[in-house]
Amino acid sequence: MPRPTPFAKGTSMRPVLVYDDSMAAYDLGPNHPLKPERFTLTLDLIRAYGLIADEGAADGAGGTEGDAAGGGTAEATFELLAPDPAPVDDIELVHDDTYIETVKRASASPESYRAVTVSGIGPGDTPAAPGMHEAAALICGGTIAALARVLDAPSGPPARAFAPAGGLHHAHRDRASGFCVYNDPAVAIAVALRDRPGVRIAYLDIDAHHGDGVEAAFYDTPDVLTISLHESGRYLFPGTGRAEETGAGAGLGYAINVPMPPFADAACYELAFDEVVAPALSAFAPDVLVAQCGADAHHADPLTHLGLTLPEMRDLYHRVVSIANDCCDGRITACGGGGYGTYSVVPRAWTMLAAALLGRELPEELPEAWRHRSSSMSDEPAPRTLTEEAVSAGGVFGVAGGIRGGVGDPGTALEYTRSVASKLKSSVPLLA
Repeated sequence: MPRPTPFAKGTSMRPVLVYDDSMAAYDLGPNHPLKPERFTLTLDLIRAYGLIADEGAADGAGGTEGDAAGGGTAEATFELLAPDPAPVDDIELVHDDTYIETVKRASASPESYRAVTVSGIGPGDTPAAPGMHEAAALICGGTIAALARVLDAPSGPPARAFAPAGGLHHAHRDRASGFCVYNDPAVAIAVALRDRPGVRIAYLDIDAHHGDGVEAAFYDTPDVLTISLHESGRYLFPGTGRAEETGAGAGLGYAINVPMPPFADAACYELAFDEVVAPALSAFAPDVLVAQCGADAHHADPLTHLGLTLPEMRDLYHRVVSIANDCCDGRITACGGGGYGTYSVVPRAWTMLAAALLGRELPEELPEAWRHRSSSMSDEPAPRTLTEEAVSAGGVFGVAGGIRGGVGDPGTALEYTRSVASKLKSSVPLLA
């Protein structure tokens, strides 16, 4: 797959990484699979590789400190930007005020929701937690800031931003869902549509779970194209995202779903990108691409059943950046998302995503200090290299539950993916 080129010397906007340590307060409990360490360890590894401006490599492993533009003898680096929390007015573009008030009450008095579920908050996937409103609003503010920086960048070399704590794509207008309280990608897109009339935004979701909340927020508008590549809802939460779900009203044809079969591998993803993602984005011609890059398509993820390796995920991230180069002059805002190989797989995957956004290649040998830090937090064997495959991704739920239905029916994973692509090409006007 093609690799993006680094930012040219003289770029007026350094790639931006939007993050604040207080985002780790989005913590649903010590036994919950969505752990803040998935992005705190990512930031540690990004720093250790010297990918943030003026910070250098923590222990000499890879990377040189770049100037404000990258290029030349210096390599591109991120500007670190600490966001402000999203104001309620912004969150209300996606979530209704009654739901927001419920989140605030659950945030202030989580003990009141231990035995009762209100608007999706309570026992189960999305438990009440202290400070959840404030933490979720800060994550929304981060994704808003990341997208705004890309949209407001002057013309010229590509503008890119990364919001690793973002990507909480399951939250709906009136309820929490799937570990997600506020839907930060949807809020950021809605703010951009409000503040920049006429802007065209494409949303690409490669998380193993269907990007249902973002799709629902824009299901009836032609200004936002949503594309989700995910494990089929026949086998995995949230059970939606069929190829037949293509939008409604004025938005008919602007929602595209590519349900993947269990054990879908790199060949399946390459086919989906070649036959669906790339042509749809080319036809839509967005001003910017928002990419949710959940890392749970990895074969060892404990909650999903897909089949990508770490090198294949790196290639996938490069493909996402390359498509942004082709369809919208490289303007891309990337978010994190899911991923439950918390201590090993996710930080390495998202560090490779960060490198792809910068157009950099990283040394295979992992920084030693980071290896020790990661292994001290879990029982997993410490990886030695960036792409070494994990023996087990760990996770409190263990290996994902049994797969319902006939695995491989109606054929191999690649044949199944080809049949989905064929169906979409006959039903989605952007692919005609």
